[in-house]
Amino acid sequence: MSGLALLCAVAALLLALGRAIPPPEEAARMARFVLHNCDWGALATLSTQEGLRGRPFVNIFSLSDGPPGPFSGSGVPYLYLTDMEISVQDLEINSSASLTVSLAQTPYCKKHKYDPQNPLCAHIIFCGSIVKVNDSEADLAKKALFSRHPEMESWPKDHNWFFAKFNITNIWVLDYFGGLKIVTPEEYYSVKP
Repeated sequence: MSGLALLCAVAALLLALGRAIPPPEEAARMARFVLHNCDWGALATLSTQEGLRGRPFVNIFSLSDGPPGPFSGSGVPYLYLTDMEISVQDLEINSSASLTVSLAQTPYCKKHKYDPQNPLCAHIIFCGSIVKVNDSEADLAKKALFSRHPEMESWPKDHNWFFAKFNITNIWVLDYFGGLKIVTPEEYYSVKP
């Protein structure tokens, strides 16, 4: 690999992660960093479906807290949803949910040869609820989502898509050995990724 090609590869990796990950003692910043660098997450709801009623049900959703790039994330996980989706039907009955995002979906863990379950391959667990955004927040949600997921703009209009956000009430960070770290929403929103 030529020097220029190697430099381009390193630059692409740095751009993919924005910058170096925060140190383990900065759990709130790590939570913001991981969310901002992830394009999707696993959303768990309590099922309302026949045969599964009241049991956990996990589904993958695209998300975004803002356009790509360092310091551009709001920390709010935005989603583009339709009532036709099975998990959204669960949320219409009980809006409580949990959301997990992991650096395993970025080049970081593969580069360091970290298994997704290794604590050094940081993941964040958010608990809270899903709420539709109001009109004043819809443009922000649209910009956040469509900047990372441009395909969304062409999804069928007759599916009645709407913008929603994950209203965070609890945050757990696993980014190092020794167990989960608890971060309050106030701590989370007070730092930049």
